[in-house]
Amino acid sequence: MTTQDALIDAILPHVPFDGWSDEAFRAAAREAGMTVAEARALAPRGATSLAAALHRRGDAALPEAVAALPEGLRYSEKVARAVEARLRLAGDVEVLRRATAHFALPQNAALGSRLVWDTADTIWRALGDTSTDGNWYSKRAILSAVYSAALLYWLGDQSPGQERSRAFIERRIADVMRFEETKGRLKKNPLFTPAFRLFESIKAPTSRDLPGRWDLPS
Repeated sequence: MTTQDALIDAILPHVPFDGWSDEAFRAAAREAGMTVAEARALAPRGATSLAAALHRRGDAALPEAVAALPEGLRYSEKVARAVEARLRLAGDVEVLRRATAHFALPQNAALGSRLVWDTADTIWRALGDTSTDGNWYSKRAILSAVYSAALLYWLGDQSPGQERSRAFIERRIADVMRFEETKGRLKKNPLFTPAFRLFESIKAPTSRDLPGRWDLPS
């Protein structure tokens, strides 16, 4: 466990009561045996940095969860299960609720958007996405919207085992697949050939640090 992980684990019990706040951050530093200055060296934006690090920790665990999905699933089912798996990796619902509200604040919105984009990218990579043109961007943009909607639904879902959330995710992914089918038909139409040629000329970044990822301080 890294020192930053120790800070994350120390702040989690405080978040349901104090949110991702300076008060919670100071308590986490104290319980991790650090001064506030030492903690800020690891988390420059305080609790916001720890909330972002917690989110990335969930992303890091996702490939293993995707690899463990049952065999024989249709591709749409794999995508839906991957989204569901990522939500479950987010951990305590109240901690997640507080993080969602925190990243909705104007000063944190850009970072929150980047984190959701990175999650969509992680899901597609875990599923073996090999797109290198404009599809790279459209897939991540669409899945970012799906994940954001699923997250809000998940936070309010009190059904056993989040069954309603699973159904919601499956409906949204089905909508995405219908869009892809429509796009496939349009691609065969000569009227749309120039537009698709332009779309396919767009190249995906060669690194996660290039366009498609915002490198804001966290």
